[in-house]
Amino acid sequence: MSFWSNLGLQNSVSPLMEQLTFFHDHAMIVLITITFFVGYLLLNTLPNRLTYRLLLESQTIEVIWTALPALILIFIALPSLRLLYLLDEVNQPSVTLKATGHQWYWSYEYSDFSDTEFDSYMTPTPNLSPGDFRLLEVDNRVTLPQSFQIRLLVTASDVIHSWTVPSLGVKADAVPGRLNQISFIMKRPGIFYGQCSEICGANHSFMPIVMESVPLQHFTSNLV
Repeated sequence: MSFWSNLGLQNSVSPLMEQLTFFHDHAMIVLITITFFVGYLLLNTLPNRLTYRLLLESQTIEVIWTALPALILIFIALPSLRLLYLLDEVNQPSVTLKATGHQWYWSYEYSDFSDTEFDSYMTPTPNLSPGDFRLLEVDNRVTLPQSFQIRLLVTASDVIHSWTVPSLGVKADAVPGRLNQISFIMKRPGIFYGQCSEICGANHSFMPIVMESVPLQHFTSNLV
């Protein structure tokens, strides 16, 4: 999760989030390079207003400033397209979890092993224990096994919500009457926090998501 004065991305818990972090760094390197290049040209041009005063046209310059941006866009687009396909890919999921957004809480359903359903409400501030996170804790956490392919089905019962856990690199819109699907793998145990990321009404800020990644033995024992 994020911490005070955290300027970067959260620590990744899934391979997809690692790929998103790599793409972020890739795009930032390109943007920083362009910024320094343009800044260098400005610093060399602005002090002398007579620079290139008589230059009316140049085929070479026009070819360069047309072709170079196109190459830069391709350099950014290729890894982006690859990542888009990876995000939409679902390969033989081991566990399916259905999340339904309500005003203003989440309900979850495990349908693979048993018909287990429960609601997940934010824990009020007076009920927090020492060490809990304000506005992020819930009364019922989602428990999932680590190192297994998870399929998440997302929908809503009233208005549009968005199920988001930054550490997983996952964000899925919950739309009434529509079932969206995403998949992920949690490669290490831990507790990961998220929130509804779509403005859904007065208590939009009070719809936290808490996921707990546990070994398979603990997961199956919790469902029994």
